[in-house]
Amino acid sequence: MKKIMLIGFGAMAQAVIERLPSGVTIGWIVAREPHHAAIRQQFGGTVMALNSPLECKETPDLVLECASQQAVAQYGEAILRRGWHLAAISTGALADSALEQRLFSAGGKLTLLSGAVAGIDGLAAAKEGGLECVTYRSRKSPASWRGSYAEQLIDLNAVSEAQIFFEGSAREAARLFPANANVAATVALGGIGMDETRVQLMVDPATKRNTHTLHVEGVFGEFHLELSGLPLASNPKTSTLAALSAVRACRELSQR
Repeated sequence: MKKIMLIGFGAMAQAVIERLPSGVTIGWIVAREPHHAAIRQQFGGTVMALNSPLECKETPDLVLECASQQAVAQYGEAILRRGWHLAAISTGALADSALEQRLFSAGGKLTLLSGAVAGIDGLAAAKEGGLECVTYRSRKSPASWRGSYAEQLIDLNAVSEAQIFFEGSAREAARLFPANANVAATVALGGIGMDETRVQLMVDPATKRNTHTLHVEGVFGEFHLELSGLPLASNPKTSTLAALSAVRACRELSQR
């Protein structure tokens, strides 16, 4: 039986818990103190609630981050320095180039999950031949952008048709929209980098889906990929596929 540590106890973490593959069990959950009673109640004392991963005296088979960019910045380096395997969904944290450097030089094993987008394997293959242009577009409902920096760029209550409200680099998008633009960072890290990857963020009042569009050109030719996914019912900012990529990491662990 493989034993994992979960960082986070929000909507994505709950989706992972509900779909946890056989052969994998949760030993520890890192969450804020107010959540500890709920963790104990949900698991009946079989899971240890922690304030920090460093409180763990054992070695998890996998540390699965399902929390935030802040959690990656706060705990990632220390986890990797212990020689542990960290799988991160909040890849936008690596928009901080200094943090990216520290994480990749800390030891351990760092896996960047594919999250809500497909085609990262094809993007990485295309990179081997030389990439010329990578453009990523995210289209979501107004509800998915509420509570984010989008509210300073556009009146979400007055939007009557699909509009692009942000254009810039993946690094800018990941920093300005930490809860919404992890996919932009994932695409950038798999392709031509944070500063060269172009990002467009769009609000569409007619949609209930999170649509991710990737257009890539290079020596290999070009490809255009569009994925239209449903957000988690409990959190419209999070794509269901992002949670499923975390579940897949658990399944791969169970098969080793």
